[in-house]
Amino acid sequence: MTVNIKKILTWAGVAFVLYFLFTAPVQAGGVVTGITDGLKGAAEAVITFMQNLIQ
Repeated sequence: MTVNIKKILTWAGVAFVLYFLFTAPVQAGGVVTGITDGLKGAAEAVITFMQNLIQ
């Protein structure tokens, strides 16, 4: 029987996220907001770059 490390780490990550969500929902919301703000900023930077490239 082989141990699938990727599967174990995936389930451990899911368990940690659920634990974090239930024990600190305000901070979890802040983390999600930070991630989405970062993705939004990255997308806006790519759009600005592409617009300047076309001009």
